[in-house]
Amino acid sequence: MSTEAVIVDVVRTPVGRGKPGGLLSDIHPVDLLAGVLDTLVNRNDLDPGLIDDVIGGCVSQIGEQSYNITRNAVLAAGFPEHVPGTTIDRQCGSSQQAATFAAQAVQAGHVDIVIACGVESMSRVRLGSSAAGADPYGARIRTRYPDGLVNQGVSAELIAAKWGFSRAELDEFAARSHALAAAAQESGAFASEVVPVPGVDTLTDETVRPGTSGESLAGLNAAFRTDELAERFPELDWRITPGNSSPLTDGASAALIMSAERAEQLGLTPRARFRAFSVVGSDPLFMLTGVIPATAKVLERAGLGHDDIDAYEVNEAFASVPLAWLRDTGADAAKLNPRGGAIALGHALGSSGTRLLTTLVNQLEATGGRYGLQTMCEGGGMANATIIERI
Repeated sequence: MSTEAVIVDVVRTPVGRGKPGGLLSDIHPVDLLAGVLDTLVNRNDLDPGLIDDVIGGCVSQIGEQSYNITRNAVLAAGFPEHVPGTTIDRQCGSSQQAATFAAQAVQAGHVDIVIACGVESMSRVRLGSSAAGADPYGARIRTRYPDGLVNQGVSAELIAAKWGFSRAELDEFAARSHALAAAAQESGAFASEVVPVPGVDTLTDETVRPGTSGESLAGLNAAFRTDELAERFPELDWRITPGNSSPLTDGASAALIMSAERAEQLGLTPRARFRAFSVVGSDPLFMLTGVIPATAKVLERAGLGHDDIDAYEVNEAFASVPLAWLRDTGADAAKLNPRGGAIALGHALGSSGTRLLTTLVNQLEATGGRYGLQTMCEGGGMANATIIERI
């Protein structure tokens, strides 16, 4: 019989624009992650020496995010030296995968207490810089895909074309994200999840733009069109813009995960339990559609249907992704990203998985919902999905 894995607490930083001058751009990513680790144990009065492992997600593991940034953050947070840390890369779903690995380790009985976390400082460590100018694919992938793979923006264009989403639909969805996130900010809905960053004098997410409308986004130019790509994909009319895409972002987030028995021994009250996980591969050209089969797989594993789910967090890498997910799953749109998504709240790659988990836990508590489902599309054609149950 497996051990029950529970979520005791979840926290995140405010999100900052991932460019020089952004809210968090002066903070070294090790210190950014160390801050949420330190806050997480302190606000739960937990002796960090009891932690069995810290598993962190980070995508661009180079420069200031190299040399196992999670272990460095553990030391920077002042945790005892015997507490280990490891860093994983499942692209955009890295910290969601960290939470999955943490929960599975608890369920298997191998550990009692794990922190799952993630960080990305896109202002300091440029997106794509981890390739360091080298070929990340090799001859055999080029043989399998002789026309070449494409960046995620082009994949988002291919999805928009295949599912037939107009530019207006994409922009309206993006405006919805900002409106919901702005309303959540205004109501104080993020107050229990956003924690201070030393040296930063606000808890407000910098990427949310109140008052954004479809009309205000309509004048933006396509972000990913080139003459070469236009020749290769003549069916595309290039609808993906900076306005209906997630912005480059800085941020960190963390989740305290342990066995239900250990939480009881420590006098801690669990907020949610893990019910099911899935991970899938998908077409690496379309790349971002894995959220659809990942959702079906995790629902089947949990023995649940869409009517059972009270809130969804589907990462808004680009507006076409959650729109395609909605179209294919038939889920209730009102339950999708009810506090806004990454188009407004940013997509700090390695942090996004536990950021979504943080928001999902708080949404279920605020509404009295029971089940929440989160899913993330990922570079290379993959997706994770997780179902949690509020306790």
